[in-house]
Amino acid sequence: MATKFTASQSVTIAVPKQSVPIQHYLRQPHRLVNAMVDNSRVQHISEEVFRLKMRPLTFMSLSIQPIVDMRVWADTHGTIYLRSEGCEIRGFEYVNQRFALNLKGYLSPHHDADHTRLEGKADLEVLVDIPYPFSLTPKAILETSGNGLLKSVLLTIKQRISHHLLADYRSWVSSQMEINQPTNDNTDISILKVDF
Repeated sequence: MATKFTASQSVTIAVPKQSVPIQHYLRQPHRLVNAMVDNSRVQHISEEVFRLKMRPLTFMSLSIQPIVDMRVWADTHGTIYLRSEGCEIRGFEYVNQRFALNLKGYLSPHHDADHTRLEGKADLEVLVDIPYPFSLTPKAILETSGNGLLKSVLLTIKQRISHHLLADYRSWVSSQMEINQPTNDNTDISILKVDF
């Protein structure tokens, strides 16, 4: 029995003022990926594609582990877009062969007077053929459970982004300031006066 699960999550994050605007930081998509998922569970496939090894999930006593290939890119204004490109399910081969995942989202900076905020949204959709005997469960119960699971995944990602992205942004600004600081080694330069 093919069943579709869906979830959406919006996020608004107030951005503390820094000496380097956040849109410069957001032009580096790998930073968003590292804020979403622990670095040990990310494999860099290409400049814009990352393989994310999600934590194991339990649904109706089935334990599965999604491995998602995600394309993440930024435009010139600092808006980051993400879109799933493929997914493998570890833990249950029957589900892996009958599973489709579609994730798309964005995160963009907005400025009002002296305030900056990030606004974003993610939409997650899963289509899966539920195996027997789970397929005997009433569809409304399956959908409620599945939608709740997807919502919890998006909520976890939102919480990680809200915390880790701003911390990494502050750290990145500090490193940029250090790189751009002139060295001050107090070396005296002797000036020679030559008479002709």
